[in-house]
Amino acid sequence: LQKSLNETFGSDKYSEARKEVLTNMFSRPMQMALYFCTGVLEDETLFHHYALNVPFYTHFTSPIRRYADVIVHRLLSASLGASSPIKMEKEAIQRQADHCNDRKMASKRVQELSADLFFAIFVRVRA
Repeated sequence: LQKSLNETFGSDKYSEARKEVLTNMFSRPMQMALYFCTGVLEDETLFHHYALNVPFYTHFTSPIRRYADVIVHRLLSASLGASSPIKMEKEAIQRQADHCNDRKMASKRVQELSADLFFAIFVRVRA
């Protein structure tokens, strides 16, 4: 899909913007990853990563980027014995995960609305 988009839009001053908007629109239907506390889920198949085809998966990036990543780093460190155990009940961890998911979904929605606005203006100007 990416190769097709790159070849389709040419090299005029709007080509990069068209490609970016359409790439964003094509990726919307993909299921968004969710944070959760493994201790509150009984179905281990929910730990599976479909695209990577691995049965147990956790995702995190640099802990300076998002609070959810700080929590994941701390939990992984504790589970590997590199730091002391976390003094949070699993239900509290799940509430934090739910809050992070809510904020992530709100952010994604604002991003989508911004892309929709840009696309509407772009179509109006080009029409």
